[in-house]
Parts: sequence; C-alpha cells; structure tokens
Amino acid sequence: MADRRIYLSIYLSMKLLKFVLLFCSVFLISPAYAENSDSNDFSIMQELSDHGWHDMEDEAWNMYGQFTYISYWHGSFNAPYTNLNGSNSSLEPKQDYGYTGTGDLYFGLKTWWKGGEIYAAPESIAEAPFSNLKGIGGDINDFELQKNGGRLPIVYRSRAYFKQTIDLGGDKVHLDSGPMQLASTVDSRRLTFRVGSFSILDFFDKNSYSGDLRRQFMNMAFMTHTAYDFASDARGYSFGGVVEYFHDDWAIRFGRITPPKNPNDLPIDYRIFKYYGDQVEIEHHHKLFGRDGAARLLGYRNHVSAGRFDEAIAAFQNDPSKNATTCTGYNYGSENATAPDLCWVRRPQNKIGIGINLEQQVTDDVGLFFRGMYSDGKTEVFAYTSADRSMSFGALANGMRWGREKDQLGVGYAQSWISGQHAKYLGMGGVDGFIGDGKISYSPERAVNVFYSVNLLSSLWVTGDYQLLVNPAFNADRGPVDIYSVKMHVEF
Repeated sequence: MADRRIYLSIYLSMKLLKFVLLFCSVFLISPAYAENSDSNDFSIMQELSDHGWHDMEDEAWNMYGQFTYISYWHGSFNAPYTNLNGSNSSLEPKQDYGYTGTGDLYFGLKTWWKGGEIYAAPESIAEAPFSNLKGIGGDINDFELQKNGGRLPIVYRSRAYFKQTIDLGGDKVHLDSGPMQLASTVDSRRLTFRVGSFSILDFFDKNSYSGDLRRQFMNMAFMTHTAYDFASDARGYSFGGVVEYFHDDWAIRFGRITPPKNPNDLPIDYRIFKYYGDQVEIEHHHKLFGRDGAARLLGYRNHVSAGRFDEAIAAFQNDPSKNATTCTGYNYGSENATAPDLCWVRRPQNKIGIGINLEQQVTDDVGLFFRGMYSDGKTEVFAYTSADRSMSFGALANGMRWGREKDQLGVGYAQSWISGQHAKYLGMGGVDGFIGDGKISYSPERAVNVFYSVNLLSSLWVTGDYQLLVNPAFNADRGPVDIYSVKMHVEF
C-alpha cells in the first residue's frame, strides 16, 4: 500500500511538472510576450498591462502564482547508534531521498475606501522528508518542509488577511506590484494594520539576500533565525495582527499571533489573550559608501503551555515511572522507558529571545548578510526548530559579471547551539520535537550551503544546491552528512 502511494505521488508530481513546462513553453517564451513585454519576467499582470487592460502603477486587484519542486538526496554517514533505547528522533544513517512540491496562488483586492486591501493565498504541498523530518536540529535542509505534510498533494489556505494603510506625510513612495502586494503610492510616514492569517515571516526578519523562500538559500537556517521560535501551526502560519509605523528610513512593528494547541502541531489555539506569541522589530535602512543596507533588531516573547527541560529531568529523577512511555498526554511517541519526557511538566511558560539582522550591498552584483539570535533555552521548541541560539552569514551574487544577470550564486554558513539543560535532557534520552538520538555528545550543529541558480526561461529557474551538515541534532557522534539537491522554480 505504501509503495502504491509513493508511485501515485511520483505520477502526480510528474503530471504537474509536465503542466508547468507546457505553461512555460506556451507563455514564458511566446513571441508575442517577448515582443510586447516591458519586463524580463513573465507575469499575468504584466501581460494584461502590456495590452492596456491593467494599471501596474495603481492596482485595483492583482493575481500571481508560483510552483517549486525540490528533489534531494544524502548518502550514508557515520552513526554508531541510531534511536538508542527506543528513542525515535534520529536522522537515519542510510542513504535517503526526498522531495517537496509546492504551488501557490496570490490574490489582492483594493477596497472601496482609501488604504484598504484584502489578500488571500491558497497553497498546495506534497513532500517526503528525510527520516520523517527527524534528526536535524536547526539546519533543516529544505525550507519548504512542513511537520504534517504527506506524499500526496493537499490544498489549504495559507494566508487571508485585511490590510489598512493610513498616510501621515513625508515623501511619496511607490510600492511595486507583487505577490500579496498591490501597486500603489503611499507616504514615507504611515501606519499599516493587518489582521487575519499569515506567516509572521511575511513581515518580520526580512533580508534582501537571505530569506526569499524560492530563489535563494534552501536550508532553513537562512530563512530566518533558527532560534526564533515564532508561534505558528505545523505549516508555519498563524492568526493575529501586525501594526507597523514607517518614518522615512525607520520602521517599527509589533505583532501578536496565535500558537498551536500543542507543540509542533497543526490545530491553532485561538485564545490569543491567554496564549500568544509577541514580537517587536526596529528597522533602519541606510547608505554605506553609497550602497544600500539595513539593520533590524528583533525581540520575541511566547506565552504558551510548554515543558521546561530542568523540570522534566527532575520529575523523572524523582519518579522514574514518569518516563517517555507512560505519559498519556501529548507526546512525541518515544519508546524509551529510561528517558524523561516533557509531556509530564507542560504548564504556562514564557520563552524569550533577541536577535539582530544585517544586510549590506557591497557592489552592484554582490550583497552580504548576517543574522544572530539568543533565546533563553529553558523550554521545548514550540513551533519552529530545536535551536536555542543561532548565527548565519554569507553572500549572494547575481551573474552580471559573466553575462547572466538573472542567475544567482550563494554561499552561506550557519551554526546553532542548545542550552546546557537542553543538552542534558537529550543526553538522558529525551526527545524534543525534531531531535533525540537516545544520547548525545554535544557540539554545535553547523551547515554550509552553496548553490547556483540558472535562469532558463523568463520566469523559470533551475538550481543546483549542496549542503554539508556537521553534528546533526547537536551530536558529534553522528555525521557529517552531504546533501545534494535540485530545485525548479517558476513564477507567473
């Protein structure tokens, strides 16, 4: 039965790939489009604008879409033990294959009153992660992966929210048309409000060179801080509100969003005044030697029902019957009867963290980035990755120097850490969301990500990607792991 599902998934994926390539051949390189378009990128909106049927400077509505398919493989690696004593969260050391396929449609509509906008985005995903998405702490190889995805495509609402802009003066700023953005002209000093469902990363911790989910780095360590345990369901989306104030080159934003009912689970707890995730970010754009740059300071505070590592350890030491196999509450399914478990000690807790995000253009074709975050490391991962502290940096270049301006080359390094109590809990055989080998020889988890993206057609990119993962799940006894990937991405 499992084999039939795999074959059906591959069959459906190939059918979808065939449709996308047919779409590309008909539209993206059609002579009519090449002659009439003012843009090198194909889009439905640009095509309508070129025929005089749409105003790309002041939009009443728009629609965009994307499809991304990623296939990846890792070879066998050193692992003297795997899922020791019945633990269940190791990365399997034998060679393995996986994939993700995602498709999105983005809709925007202006209201009849000034400054109001409505956005919605249905999304589809099919996936097959390494080891059921277990065994990697912060440097998960594919940013598209979700905690409850399946091999067959499923469709769901990723975003649906209302936005209101209130102009307060200053210079006029033009906002370009794009996915989840209507083209318009606004004041450089303004307030914006959003309420609905979205990813908090749509608005917080943005970076020009590290964070574009489909065109840039593939590893999650470069999507945001891996220690940023932002509240979200298992797909990465939340319900809540965001308010932003822009003052010329400065911006400050605050967001409150809903967490899942249980750690790393899909159902959301909508009691937003009882359990929530808060974040505040200050942003400044600058010129350094005439080149654009930005600095962002982000702080977050989650108030959720979570387990502390020291309390789980103490509960087990005081009563060994309170182990990973006996808890009837929400748990991760470990069969290790000699290990503590967080399910015994979950109660309302606060989790806090602070991070910095820098970007700087250095030449016309090269930009640098850096992120670093410190979280308190007292409680379990609730929604993102198992890292308690994290850092990433690197460079992104386009192919201007060799006549391939729409190609991209990226090189990045990431490292993440866990707290002493977190490491002690894992060393006793505990599991935490994604990780837990049954014991641990603690060392920071490290990743190198190198990729080259080739622009084949006007809006079609194919990317070759290599990642080196060292100390998977913060365990020096296992790895390193070589991961090779191919990505196809099309926009319309």
